[in-house]
Amino acid sequence: MTGTVTPTKITNKEIATDFLNRYDTFLFDCDGVLWLGNHLLPHTKEFLDTLTKLGKQAIFVTNNSTKSRLQYTKKFASFGVTVKEEQIFTSGYASAIYVRDFLKLQPGKDKVWVFGESGISDELSKMGYESLGGVDPRLQTPFDASTSPFLINGLDENVTAVIAGLDHNINYHKLAITLQYLQQDKVHFVGTNVDSTFPQKGYTFPGAGSMVESIAFSAGRRPAYCGKPNMNMLNTIVSAFNLEKSKCCMVGDRLNTDMKFGVEGKLGGTLLVLSGIETEERALEISEEHVNPKFFAEKLGDIYELYHQ
Repeated sequence: MTGTVTPTKITNKEIATDFLNRYDTFLFDCDGVLWLGNHLLPHTKEFLDTLTKLGKQAIFVTNNSTKSRLQYTKKFASFGVTVKEEQIFTSGYASAIYVRDFLKLQPGKDKVWVFGESGISDELSKMGYESLGGVDPRLQTPFDASTSPFLINGLDENVTAVIAGLDHNINYHKLAITLQYLQQDKVHFVGTNVDSTFPQKGYTFPGAGSMVESIAFSAGRRPAYCGKPNMNMLNTIVSAFNLEKSKCCMVGDRLNTDMKFGVEGKLGGTLLVLSGIETEERALEISEEHVNPKFFAEKLGDIYELYHQ
């Protein structure tokens, strides 16, 4: 815990300049930090452009598993921001890496049942894995155990893992089939991320964790989570970019995932922005429930404005 450190609010040019000078690499959460839904937050693009001009590196680390990294590059492009696929780490991608590197599933032999959206299946496919479930339209039909195409010929014996994440079209059919696979001891249980909610402009909506935990409760099993604040994800990023942790800063809008990710990962710094989930009161609160950030600001755009004063 970092309860002994009082977070510094970035409120003037001097603090903003000091903050930017401290770090070489910035790891950004996306939802609630760069944008809310399809709404880019003010001066986000200008802030990222400033980092580029300063010779800084930006890496985007999101717990959203609904989009693949390629789809994320298109979302960035829609805002006029150019980002390479290699700069993006989603919880879906992290889960696919976990299946490949930790569980050692064999492409062409082992299959994965997906409770979630195309972002997970796309990343698995790139690694050579066949996935079942996911966005299969047959899962949208009302559930009947006697007619479900996923049950009438028995379960697929080659499924050795379930990856579960956020699903905007969650229904009983998906829950029921996922449970059948999780009742088999040989099937590994992987969760993309534990976020209970996620922010959109003016709203807070149920997150992946609320769905994964529903499945976990019915199965009586615990998933291996792969998104923030899981260290598997951070270790993969540090290794891929050969990063010096002390020169890295995690930027996010959640204390229990983003800030915990940076603190437990022993990164040089953490920045909490209040444009998503958290409040200033929570950022300053000394609590056993969460870590405190090193810095905080109302939004990224404020740092850009202060730096350029």
